[in-house]
Amino acid sequence: MRREAQRIFRAGLAAADPAVAVRASLDSSPLPEPPGRTFVVAVGKAAIGMAQALCERIKADEVAIVTNYENAQEVPGARVLAAGHPVPDENGLKAGEAVIGLLERAGPDDRVIALISGGGSALLPAPVEGVSLADKAEVNRLLLGAGLDITAMNLVRQQLSRLKGGGFLRLAAPAPVTALILSDVVGDDLRVIASGPTVAPIGSRAEAVVLLKEADVWERLPGSVRRHLSAPESPAGPLPEAENRLVGSNARSVAAMKAAAPEAAVHPELLVGDVAEAAAVIAGKGRGVHLFGGETTVRLRGRGMGGRNQELALRVALEAEARGWQGPWVFLSGGTDGRDGPTDAAGGLVDGGTLAAIRASGADPRALLAENDSYHALKAAGALLMTGPTGTNVADLQVLIRSTG
Repeated sequence: MRREAQRIFRAGLAAADPAVAVRASLDSSPLPEPPGRTFVVAVGKAAIGMAQALCERIKADEVAIVTNYENAQEVPGARVLAAGHPVPDENGLKAGEAVIGLLERAGPDDRVIALISGGGSALLPAPVEGVSLADKAEVNRLLLGAGLDITAMNLVRQQLSRLKGGGFLRLAAPAPVTALILSDVVGDDLRVIASGPTVAPIGSRAEAVVLLKEADVWERLPGSVRRHLSAPESPAGPLPEAENRLVGSNARSVAAMKAAAPEAAVHPELLVGDVAEAAAVIAGKGRGVHLFGGETTVRLRGRGMGGRNQELALRVALEAEARGWQGPWVFLSGGTDGRDGPTDAAGGLVDGGTLAAIRASGADPRALLAENDSYHALKAAGALLMTGPTGTNVADLQVLIRSTG
């Protein structure tokens, strides 16, 4: 059953292959040649694969690729810039400046192609005037620990960046922009993916302030951030138009898992919101094979190590025990990027023996959960899902198998 869960999960990963997605988009709608130059900016965890596939098909005059350290590799003819994720770092700041410089060189006869995938928000910090990189890193840390969903987090990030929320388009103007986008966001809202560099912002500064106060984060923000968000917004004029193409998504990966397991039930309720509520939804399913996709949130209350997929897996194991599940079962929850939170695991793969194995190691699974220490709980049971960096990112995938015998 464990092997079967992993086989189904890998089918979802294969459907998120960034090179395949880019090639399919170019096959269905080729990009016209500009009279001038072609500039390419690839940003996100899938940037390498997307850029390699694009450069097989077109001649680019300048290519800048910004990705996380784990996925970085040399690409002939391109400048590859590795940066920090999920918290922005100095290399990300340098990458942001390099991308801005490239965009500002583009003229009306040139063309800019943006290749956008999940992770771009943290990888490409370009703070507004008066806000430092350290300030942005602190904002990220607070947002990640507040249990906010990705839409809420990126609404705030857009207001603090020169590139996000359409800033990329303004910097590239008057050059036309075509964006190929691999979605890591449930629902595929283009404004949210990598904080929407080529689309309009999610909301305003005032809306960001309200959100941060409701999340009890406002008073802990750096003073420079509070001052910027409290200042009146200046009219920026209409946003330049762009051609935005969605080339891959979580829904497509869930469909691929279904194709790999035709007998499985695909659940329309996406696993979003609080991780404890998502665990209860999963635990309410009966026997058979069940497939899910989504992205939960975790509110950090302890000092342990883990990620939303590891915590979801541990919570499902506890729910199964509490509900007295009979017969063999397994549950897999994994991040398609291969990295769940600040760990080397993609997620968790638990079964009916997981909790007993944790307890046999001398640990208390509920105590570890209270400390948000799902990593060490699952590690004690050999229940970590390890894939290594995958070079893609379309949020999370889950497989539940309960024996029908």
